[in-house]
Amino acid sequence: MELFTPDFGLVFWMFVCFAVLFFLLWKFAWPAIMKGVDSRAELIDQGVLYAQQAKEQLDSAKLQAEKFEDEARARQAEILREADRMKSQIIEEARTEAAREAKKEMDAAKVAIEQARKEAQQSFRNEVSAFALDIAQKVVRTELADPAAQARLVDSILDQMEPGK
Repeated sequence: MELFTPDFGLVFWMFVCFAVLFFLLWKFAWPAIMKGVDSRAELIDQGVLYAQQAKEQLDSAKLQAEKFEDEARARQAEILREADRMKSQIIEEARTEAAREAKKEMDAAKVAIEQARKEAQQSFRNEVSAFALDIAQKVVRTELADPAAQARLVDSILDQMEPGK
């Protein structure tokens, strides 16, 4: 059992080695370790701060992008309303112009129809007059062949010309 029960000398030297090692670590290694841990903590804090700033910038960029999208949508809606208004205006102008042109064509057609009607009436009158003259000429020739009939015709014309009768 000697293996399991240490001697006083062994314990003493183990304690001395431990104390020297502890003193060396406390004097030299512990400040370096603490410095490394502190720099690592500071680096982590800076990383967290940068991450927070980046998150704030990202949120700001998102808000700005949403604002631009809203402005773009509003502008798109305004452009669509303006295009619709212009379309309606163009259609109304085209209707007005078409109505004006149709009225012009109708007026021209009425004038042409009236002119054709007058020409037809004049042609009809001319033909009727020509027929009447032909008939009158034939009647007058047959009636005026007799000298007594000629005298009666002259007397009746003179009677019609006299005032008062």
